[in-house]
Amino acid sequence: MFHRLTVAAAFGAALALLLVAPVAAATPHRIVSLSPTATESLFAIGAGKQVVAVDDQSDYPKRAPHTSLSGYTPNVESIAGYRPDLVVLSGNPNDVISGLQKLGIRVLLQPAAKNLAGAYAEIRQLGAVTGHGKSANELVRRMKRSIAKAVASVPKRRLSVYHELDPTYFSATSQTFIGKIYKLFGLRNIADAADSSASGYPQLSGEYILAQNPGLIVLADTRCCGQSAGTVASRPGWGGIAAVRSHRVIGIDDSVASRWGPRVVNFVQAVATALKRKT
Repeated sequence: MFHRLTVAAAFGAALALLLVAPVAAATPHRIVSLSPTATESLFAIGAGKQVVAVDDQSDYPKRAPHTSLSGYTPNVESIAGYRPDLVVLSGNPNDVISGLQKLGIRVLLQPAAKNLAGAYAEIRQLGAVTGHGKSANELVRRMKRSIAKAVASVPKRRLSVYHELDPTYFSATSQTFIGKIYKLFGLRNIADAADSSASGYPQLSGEYILAQNPGLIVLADTRCCGQSAGTVASRPGWGGIAAVRSHRVIGIDDSVASRWGPRVVNFVQAVATALKRKT
């Protein structure tokens, strides 16, 4: 999970200015999505019937046409075999964009969003490209309403948060998309002070986490690594952490916690629910 997040972040920073094929063209009917986030967004805006293949990491929705195509090590010939009239990517490994464009295949690059505004912009862009602009705009409006309602339901509290990417204590700071979700609630992110390299994804130590005594722990390693409130409480010394004592240790599905599509609403709502728990 940590690897996926850092890869996405790196691509986002390096490729934000990369120009791809013009999007003001014919409505595509054979879309290949090599971005799990884009896959979720395409189906959410009603463009699912236009999608003929998705990559091996696109595990949602279940009805998506899953394949063995890789978004991390994409193969131009394998992608072209699906005869796409649009390929959506979140990065450019192996200079796949150049290879696809040489074959005359239209490409849309949507790097990792840096904040909610960026996430909304990408959803709207997919709507405009696929002929579902109205549905995309409505989806964004629903997301904004749901997120605002969830945030407003929680009184501002002076709590700290520890977001766990894997059991070796890699975390995410306030400078990341994940971290900005916690800022909506006014939470203090314990990873911020430990990010000496400004990577956005520092590795903390168990001793540091214990000393910080976070009031909320969010586990983004439930599926990959089997972590839960129970496993956290059983770690040496962790039973006394405020989040454990107040039952504010929550698990977020790994894929939900690592993407910036429609299910970010689920993420925000889960955090809101945890923060409303009475100790």
